[in-house]
Amino acid sequence: MQVILMEKVVNLGTLGDVVKVKDGYARNYLIPQGKAKRVTPENLATFEARRAELEKAQAEKLADAQDKATKLEGLLLQITRKAGVDGRLFGSVTSADIAETLKIQGFEVEKAAIRMPDGLIKQVGDSKLEVALHTDVIASITVSVLGEH
Repeated sequence: MQVILMEKVVNLGTLGDVVKVKDGYARNYLIPQGKAKRVTPENLATFEARRAELEKAQAEKLADAQDKATKLEGLLLQITRKAGVDGRLFGSVTSADIAETLKIQGFEVEKAAIRMPDGLIKQVGDSKLEVALHTDVIASITVSVLGEH
């Protein structure tokens, strides 16, 4: 299926690109999320009429994400969890826990934006994580897990 991208999509294209994707990807993800529209003469005309408006909105999103990234960069979060004597946690620290802690500190971040390269945190100590605020903007944070007995 051919679609017009309404915003930048990672590994696919940028605003206004006409790309061919699998039907399921378009129907189940791109179109419902508002990231793309089917290629029809009406949709092409509508897109061209709104192109400047969409580019301006995308530039505002990017600027907002960059501003948020400068505030988040290098942030140290401390999370306390029950742990055994060997430093292993009873349970784990998930992206939802980190998003909740960020919300308490005044940063509105979706849990899907938090990238945990080593998976869930199951050990007491510091972990470097990335927060993808935009397709082009990634901020690095440190999560320090403290153990309590």
